Amino acid sequence: MFKVIVEKECGCFKKSDMENGVSFDSKDDALMSSIEMSNKMNDDFCGKHEFKLLEVENDFVIAMSDSTAGGCCGGGCGTH
Repeated sequence: MFKVIVEKECGCFKKSDMENGVSFDSKDDALMSSIEMSNKMNDDFCGKHEFKLLEVENDFVIAMSDSTAGGCCGGGCGTH
């Protein structure tokens, strides 16, 4: 079992229709889903954060890189 996990759910993620912790039977399916998800987050979200993809054991974790702009998108980014 392989999971796609969003490490910190920012406000943009919470407002989106994306799900956190989705499981896959195939590593390839989990990888493809995590790539699509992180690309969508980087392209479509407000731009205050940049997201990177990490492989951690059997999971693909979408983590926040350093903020790309001051402030937060308003949903618990944990920078306070």
